[in-house]
Amino acid sequence: MDKKKRKAVALYSGGLDSTLAIKLIQAQGIEVIALHFYTGFCITETKRRRGEKKPDGTHYMNPALKYAAKYGIPLEIIDISEGYFDIIQNPKYGYGSNINPCIDCRAFMYKHAKKYMEEIGADFIISGEVLNQRPMSQHLKAMQIIEREAGVEGLVVKPLSAKLLPPTIPEIKGWIDREKLEGISGRSRKRQMELAKKFGIDEYEQPAGGCCYLTDENFARKYKEVIATENTISRDELYLLTIGRHFRLPSKTKVIITRNEGEGNFIRGIKKNYWFAEPIGKGAVAIARPVAGEALTEEDKKHIADLVARYSKTDEKGQIQVKISPPEHLANKYKEDIILGQKLEEATLESWRI
Repeated sequence: MDKKKRKAVALYSGGLDSTLAIKLIQAQGIEVIALHFYTGFCITETKRRRGEKKPDGTHYMNPALKYAAKYGIPLEIIDISEGYFDIIQNPKYGYGSNINPCIDCRAFMYKHAKKYMEEIGADFIISGEVLNQRPMSQHLKAMQIIEREAGVEGLVVKPLSAKLLPPTIPEIKGWIDREKLEGISGRSRKRQMELAKKFGIDEYEQPAGGCCYLTDENFARKYKEVIATENTISRDELYLLTIGRHFRLPSKTKVIITRNEGEGNFIRGIKKNYWFAEPIGKGAVAIARPVAGEALTEEDKKHIADLVARYSKTDEKGQIQVKISPPEHLANKYKEDIILGQKLEEATLESWRI
């Protein structure tokens, strides 16, 4: 074995696989710094940043922050959301079952990991990926494409599947002992459970497909609707697909109604850029964006007021006053209105819902 003290950076989600990958390498005396990348599309982290609460009233917590602290893993969080929009729009290797560009996404993360590795003088990269665990990005050919695209060929050690993969530079040069790594393949978690017990990992995030908005069927449906209706999508609109209830009015004006207090706080923070509607009383708030022109029609305003009424505390007639304000840059051109909203019937609501 190489006697020089080596250092590695690990892609870290906070899940069991990435935690075990780090523990297997730390057990060989290697210093490991975990990297968690913020793309803007992690469901848990996005909700945490907006201050949203779970159904049980507790706040969302980033699993990488939680478990790095619990298991004593040094952690660096890097925001890679800048530039990520282009990957979603134009993935070289296409999408998965929704609008998830998993191969391009992984290569993008490895590029940033390599940059960080070089900045801190680390020697290689660790990943918690398991061979054949996921269909798009975790089979051998995809792994090789990802590493080639990122310029990290031979530098990425996957400790959970290492014995089933070609030897990496750290293994060939004796920086780590390949025989002390694992040979796991597929979706079974049996061996991971055994390793968790061995390393004293008694709590971890359960594996799930709902960690990324881009893999979410509802998110993909809303994305495709915008493209089909408007032929394009802005970066802001893409991020707005992560919140609220989405509606398309007969005029093609897009309306987003909040579902909870956290989303309401977020909407209020960006309302200066949109037409904004709020009830005079308790209820949901909304933003709207006309597709054609800059102004809402009177019919649009009435429809928006009715949508807000649908999700607000109304009087016995199902009515509530709704204030509709223009975006900040149009405040001198258009006035604020108070519109009487009437709770929409379910059939109308569903015909507008995206």
